[in-house]
Amino acid sequence: MDNLESLITRAEGLISKLESLLPASNAQINWNALAWRWVIQNGKGHLIPIAHPHTMQLANIHYVDAQKAEIIRNTRQFLAGFPANNVLLTGARGTGKSSLIKALLTQYSEHGLRLIEVDKQDLICLGEIVSQIRERSEKFIIFCDDLTFEANDASYKALKVVLDGSVTSISNNALVYATSNRKNLMPEYMLDNLATKHADEEIRPSDTIEEKTALAERFGLWLSFYAFDQDEYLLIAKSWLQTFGLNFDDAAQSAALQFTHTRGARSGRVAYQFARDYAGKIGLNQQR
Repeated sequence: MDNLESLITRAEGLISKLESLLPASNAQINWNALAWRWVIQNGKGHLIPIAHPHTMQLANIHYVDAQKAEIIRNTRQFLAGFPANNVLLTGARGTGKSSLIKALLTQYSEHGLRLIEVDKQDLICLGEIVSQIRERSEKFIIFCDDLTFEANDASYKALKVVLDGSVTSISNNALVYATSNRKNLMPEYMLDNLATKHADEEIRPSDTIEEKTALAERFGLWLSFYAFDQDEYLLIAKSWLQTFGLNFDDAAQSAALQFTHTRGARSGRVAYQFARDYAGKIGLNQQR
């Protein structure tokens, strides 16, 4: 009898371990949400609903009209069931790359667009994520912000497989939209220069270099973003300040320029941060 009870206990433990390795049942996922975040809990991944997604309007994203038009066109093709590409948005910080993707959700959620945010280190779970959404009628953007990799990063290879390496890895209702501050996504070293001597004496070092650029090439649509000049920054700051019901007078313009000195940059993000800071100060002063 003791042996039987021991076997039952061991079997139950084995079943529990096996269940922990299986993807979550679709019935356990709140599909009424508009956006989710992939979270690893106790070694198991879950789609956790984002109760209040960041609401961003396409009209509030300025001086990236060409990039905006391209990603809107690609997204509309996707929603209409036509062929569309995975998208890589690269370039200067704070120029609207992430905001543009969030604004797409605001604009097209009523048309069935949904968003799943995945951290870079969790990209190794992409196959599991796709398997959970494959049979859904909605269209999903799998969003990875600030995408960069180190050499031999496991998530790098996982993303390559999903983008292009395996016929069964991606589904028709999912695309990957990623942002990065650098185009090649992996660090480049002087050692990569073919004119230098390689410490490991690799016979074909060009193959390694091509491997490092291969991931970016698997994104069918590349969109590049550039830093704003002073006039562009001021007009963006004016636009954001007006959303708080304030005029962009001489005092506001002077404050906007002074704000850039504390940040060391002119960007859409800095303009938005200035507008919040300035509007808050004005509101507080009016209470006194």
